[in-house]
Order: sequence, then C-alpha cells, then structure tokens
Amino acid sequence: MKDFCEHEAPAVFQTATVVECVPTIGAEPIGSVYSLALTADKKAVPAAGQFFMLRSAKSQQLLARPISVFSVTIVPNEDKIKIEFLILLKGQGTKELCALKPGDQVELLGPCGNAFPRPEAGANICLAGAGVGIAPIAGFASSLPDSSYDFFASFKSGSYGLKNVRAKNLTITTDDGSEGVHGMISAVLTASYLREKKYSAVYACGPLAMLRYVQGICREANVQCYLSLEQKMACGMGVCLGCTIQTVDGYKRCCKDGPVFPGQKIIFEEPARAEKRERLKSVDLSVDIGGLRLKNPVIASSGTFGFGTEYESVFNIGLLGGISSKGLTIEPRQGNTGVRVWETPSGLMNSIGLQNPGIPHFIKEELGQMKKLGCAVIANLSGSTAESYCEGARLLEKSDVDAIELNISCPNVATGGAAMGMSCQSAGDITKKIRALVTKPLIVKLTPQAPDIVGVAMACKKAGADAISLCNSFQGVAIDIERGCPVFDKIKAGFGGPAVRPIALRLVWEVVEAMNKLPKEERIPVIGIGGIATWRDAVEFIMAGAAAVQVGTATFANPFAMKEIVEGLEAFMKRKGYKTVKDFCGIAQKKQ
Repeated sequence: MKDFCEHEAPAVFQTATVVECVPTIGAEPIGSVYSLALTADKKAVPAAGQFFMLRSAKSQQLLARPISVFSVTIVPNEDKIKIEFLILLKGQGTKELCALKPGDQVELLGPCGNAFPRPEAGANICLAGAGVGIAPIAGFASSLPDSSYDFFASFKSGSYGLKNVRAKNLTITTDDGSEGVHGMISAVLTASYLREKKYSAVYACGPLAMLRYVQGICREANVQCYLSLEQKMACGMGVCLGCTIQTVDGYKRCCKDGPVFPGQKIIFEEPARAEKRERLKSVDLSVDIGGLRLKNPVIASSGTFGFGTEYESVFNIGLLGGISSKGLTIEPRQGNTGVRVWETPSGLMNSIGLQNPGIPHFIKEELGQMKKLGCAVIANLSGSTAESYCEGARLLEKSDVDAIELNISCPNVATGGAAMGMSCQSAGDITKKIRALVTKPLIVKLTPQAPDIVGVAMACKKAGADAISLCNSFQGVAIDIERGCPVFDKIKAGFGGPAVRPIALRLVWEVVEAMNKLPKEERIPVIGIGGIATWRDAVEFIMAGAAAVQVGTATFANPFAMKEIVEGLEAFMKRKGYKTVKDFCGIAQKKQ
C-alpha cells in the first residue's frame, strides 16, 4: 500500500464521512483502541507521518484532536481517499470519535505537520513503534519498498496495526509476554544491536519514555534517528503556539515544525519519578471538616440538590458525604422575577434569588426528612441584614442540622449575600457575630467577586470559621438577541458549570497556599466548589488542597454525577495506593 503522497500536502478543512469505526483487532483490552476509517476529498492526501485534526460534527468538545494517519487509500473511480486512524480511547474527545457510526460526519483539518524524511534507496533502516504510536510508523512502513526495513513493535498486551507492514525482520515485544518477546522494546533494541546491524537511521513513534530511550541508544551508537512526537494542541496549524517542544535550536512547534524531529535536536525533560504505591483493596474516604465528620468528601452544593429528598428515587443519597441545603433565610422568599436559568457553553446561568420556605418551615418540615437520608445535613444560611442572619443562626443552632454554611456570597440578591463577603471587614464581622451564636461547625461560603479573596478567607478564619467553602457562582450577563435586551431582570446573574472550573481551582489553590503558611494548628480546611463534574475534577481540587468538594451544576446534566464521583474517587485511591484522602490532599502544592 503506497497511496501516501510523496510530499508534504497543505492542510484543508472539510467534512469527512465515517466508513467504519470498530475496536482494533488484537488490541488488549478489547475496545481500548479503535480503527476509524473516513472518506475525504482527494485534495487532502497526506504524506507518511502527517496527521489530521479530527472532531465529530456533533461533538460537545471545543477542540479537535490531533490523530496520526495509519493508512490512506485512493478510492477507485472517485475523487476521494479513504483515511484510516488508530485511536486510543482515552478522554472525552477520543470517546466521541470512537463512538462514531457509519455515515456520521467528522470535521477534518489537514494533513498537518511534516512527514518522515524518506531514506535513500538501499539504506539499512530500522522502524520502531510502541502502543498507538504504531500507527504513523506502520503508515510510513507501508510507503516503503517491501523488505527494505526492520520493524520493532512494542505493546503492553497483544499486537495490532501491523497489517501493512512488510518488513525484512519483524520483532514484537509485549509487557505481559502475550506475544513475541516478553518485555519492553529495550529488551530487543539496544545501542549494541544498532551498531551490530549497522543501521543508517532509526524512525520511531511512541510514548515519551520510549522516545527518550531511542534517542539515548541512537546517540550512544552514533546513529541518526527521527522521532515523531505527540503534544496537546489547539489549532494544528502553528498559530496557537500551545504545542511547543524544547530543542537545541529553541522552542519548536510540534504541529508545524514537527511532529517529526531529528532526534539529536530534541531536549527531553527529566522524567518525573512517580511515587510507587501498592494497589489497595479497601480505602478510607472519610474526612473531617472543622469537626464535621463526613463518610466521603463529596457534598451536594446548595441550591442544586434541594433538600436531597427530591433525588431520593434516583439513587441512594446515603452514599454522599453530605448535603448543603437550599439557601435559607429567616423569612420565606419567592425569589426573582423573569427568566431564572439560561444555558451557556459549558455552563449555566441562574437568577433564582434565594427562593426558599424560610428557616422555621425548614426545621419543621424538611429537616427531619433530610436526616433520614443517611448523610450529613449542612444548613446554608443567608439573610439581608446582620440581624436576619443572626436570627436564623439562633434557630439553626437549636435544630438537628450537623453544620451551618454561612452564605455571604449569593450573587442574585439585592441586599446581604455577596455584599457581605466583598471585604475582609464585612466578612469578618458577620462571621464573628454568627460564631458567637453557634457551637455547630461553621463553614463560610465565599464569593469569587471579592477583590481579595485570600484576605477575606483569613478574616473569616480569624473571626472563628471552622472551614471555608469557595467559591459561589461567578457573575455574568446574557443578552437575548431576539428581544435586544438583557435576559435577566436583574441583568447580572450567577454563572457556574465546567467553564468556571480552572478559575475556581485557582482560588482554592491561593487560599490553601495562604493557609499552609500558617502554623498547622491555626489552619482550617477549604471545601472546593466550581464546575466539578467528574471524579477527575474532584481529584484536582483535592490535590490542590481542598479537604472536600461540593458538586452543583453537574447534577442537572447527570443526576448520577455525585454517585459516580464517590465511586471514581474510591477506585482512584485503590489504584494509586492512597489509604486516606489526606494521602493526596494538597500534594500538588508540595510539588510546586
């Protein structure tokens, strides 16, 4: 199969059609790698080593994914080509690509990048691929004369992607010994072997560790090598500068100057040494939040889970660490007028306005049912004035709630709410007043709008807070373009969801960082909030130093989100060997 272009073709943007998308035969475990075949216009014939930016036409992801070409075939009697890719099922983007069906449309930008330099006729060369990196190397092999190269293929288990390889010598290695030589590629490809075979060049693609190894043995054997690298990228066209790699000639773009580089030019960073831990059969997910013991660190965020009983028929609420109730005020409230929710890309705006039945009604009617759910009950306390906050605190102190979350951060009310949390003085004052009235664990919920959120957090700590939760909704504005006016009656509204996660994580990082500068006995825990939708998100916040997390908007998109986060955390801890949440809480801060 020699349908690859002989020169590097320029990129074009088009919509391609899926011919087939099936699990790759031989890849273990089954379904870990998919073979995706597309038909595209003949004007986009790639050279061996080039890649395409792929994105499902119905994708929920912002960016396309860079995927190397495995094979290309000219479609007879049509002005079309068939391009085949091998895709490792890894994240959401590749999950969407692997779920495509025949006839589905794919947005295709490419071919991108450079190609493997072609060897001189009769040159003695070696090709090496590992894992899904086998795709571009096997594609390159198919463009060469049969039996003109030796080929080394390395896998964790099984083997795949070798159907078009016509090597003089084919050597397979597997980590588990399921095929070929038992071991990694280093078991068969060494500097002494390169010298013995008198190779003029080595071409390789695979994981970073494998490429670093190939670079090393080629340097030792004084053999030229060409390495195809993979980097996260946004554009694929050399514009965003997000995929640069370090070389002896300075930073180079992986998408435009690569992905194929002369091996001697690349400067690989020293590998980070991961702490080895034994996989565990059981772990302890419990956490202590300012004297409040939770069975796990996952809490339903205020205003997104009602009183918990609403979801009782959906899943076992007792699986959660806790529930923060709807925002409660001393008096019943009807909330804001007009539009109350508005969907945005990767987020949700809301202008509810603290609609709630009032604290007396909550204690009499809802609290008893919440206590039966089997997780900690946290009352989210709000108000318009210091007096109304205090009156509500007195009632909650006498009730059976397990803790009080002092809400000085609601963005959707005219008085109280976020206004109380904007300055160190006002936040400290209201916290001190409530602390004097309650003995229950007191969590203070902060607003991201505060100019000095670290200062506000420290003022609340000094005033007696047992924990900090941050952050509440960000403020945003939406315009109804059909009516030509603001969507919300109050113009500004709260904004949450996955789009705010990096900013919320930064705020948590900064507050934890400041806490860590205090003597250990003076620190108080931080609860992370903001765009948490998966267990991976929760791990990020915990590694940044959050002692627990609250999940909000994600529940609207996936009612099982919190249940899946608890299960995912447990599986992650077992796999990584973390016996308790404390074992990885804040480790990212320690490694900065």
